[in-house]
Amino acid sequence: MELKVLSHLDAARIQLYHFRSIIVAGMGFLTDVYNVFCVPPITNLLGRLNYDGKLPLGTSTAVKGIALCGIFVGNIYFGRLGDRMGRKKVYGKTLLLIVCGSILSGFSVGKSPELVVGSLCFFRFWLGVGIGGDYPPSTTIIAEYANKKSR
Repeated sequence: MELKVLSHLDAARIQLYHFRSIIVAGMGFLTDVYNVFCVPPITNLLGRLNYDGKLPLGTSTAVKGIALCGIFVGNIYFGRLGDRMGRKKVYGKTLLLIVCGSILSGFSVGKSPELVVGSLCFFRFWLGVGIGGDYPPSTTIIAEYANKKSR
């Protein structure tokens, strides 16, 4: 027996809330991609400022890859949490984590180059956790609100 709500959503025409959910999820993906892929120019700048031209290979790899580790953790953790608490609640929490991680990554400071890179890696990991947590609820929310014709 099919639920009335689902059949109503499947038969609904495309309305303003469809576009709003697409724009919100799309902006989430846009900021996620930007935050993940803005790192190579940052590593070049860090190398010029703190390491006489170029970051050591291990340090560069750590700065570039730590967010990917966070994405993995956030995807698993927030995906399960979204099933338990509700996707909209979790989506809000992940967006807050992304905003905080982004801002704090910009304020990575320290007295030595190692502290700067360490604090940047710490905040980028948590940024990655937020980004990973953003993927499951945003795609599911879009799929749930889409009608059958446009799905």
